[in-house]
Amino acid sequence: MPSRLTEDELIAKFFAPLAGPAGLKLADDAALLPVGNAKIVATADAIVAGVHFFPDDPPAAVARKALRVNLSDLAAKGAEPLGFLLTIALPPDWTDDWVAAFAAGLGEDAKHYGCPLLGGDTVATPGPLTISITVLGEAPKGRFVSRAGAKIGDAVLVSGTIGDAALGLVLRRDPAFARRLSPASRNELLDRYLLPRPRLSLAPALRGAASAAMDVSDGLVGDLEKLARVSDVGARAELDRIPLSAAAREAIALDPALLATAVTGGDDYEILCCAADGAALSAAAKEAGVALTRIGEIVGGPPGAVFLDGHGTPVSYGKNSFSHF
Repeated sequence: MPSRLTEDELIAKFFAPLAGPAGLKLADDAALLPVGNAKIVATADAIVAGVHFFPDDPPAAVARKALRVNLSDLAAKGAEPLGFLLTIALPPDWTDDWVAAFAAGLGEDAKHYGCPLLGGDTVATPGPLTISITVLGEAPKGRFVSRAGAKIGDAVLVSGTIGDAALGLVLRRDPAFARRLSPASRNELLDRYLLPRPRLSLAPALRGAASAAMDVSDGLVGDLEKLARVSDVGARAELDRIPLSAAAREAIALDPALLATAVTGGDDYEILCCAADGAALSAAAKEAGVALTRIGEIVGGPPGAVFLDGHGTPVSYGKNSFSHF
């Protein structure tokens, strides 16, 4: 049987040739459409029951996750939300109560983030529940932060903490291991998996100082590799600098192999960014209430990313990031 393409290879081979200039060769988190004097940012993500969330997750949480993963893309582009389109494919076992709770959670987040529903489509499916959201935003003053702007000498920074969501998924799949953690750590990791925290408050700082940015959705290791390759630069990062929460450290202390899960597992929805002046960007982020940690720098050499352990030795992983294929 012939080997199948990876997700990135599939997009590059079949869909990137269809993209117009606004699609940015499908190499970024979003498209950029010039509309009069404005720059409209468009992004879309789908989540599927059994793949991106558990079928028995609370419907309000499912709705919030569907919207927030898209808002995370806007944040990484330095954009402010304008509104969203919703397509939902409901399986045969849907109920009025489930849809009511889903709509309530979606409405609360739409109000909180200033991102109203603009339209969409509602259909039936014999397969799993599938939700697709397209979010529209605006890049104020035309300042769109692409993936492709990283320059040699830039600092590489990441917001928040890494790996919590991936470890939360481990706990969902392994209740026995979950019970070995303290209740506070267990709840923190499970919550980070269930509910992303889009860093929209960081958008103004990124517009002002970042040379490149993307959200960490598929794993820090693989996503830094993507950013470096699109920017045609090398990147060097130190594993010891990667910010980990106390809950993640507790889980990794119980099973050190989980460090690899934390840095490659995805679902962080933190912001990975580069800047010529990393200290200035970190200071602006702090004023916005978001912690930024410098984990490395952009370097010369072949495009791609290298992660170093505490001895300065490159570390390789069998799988750098989550992929659907």
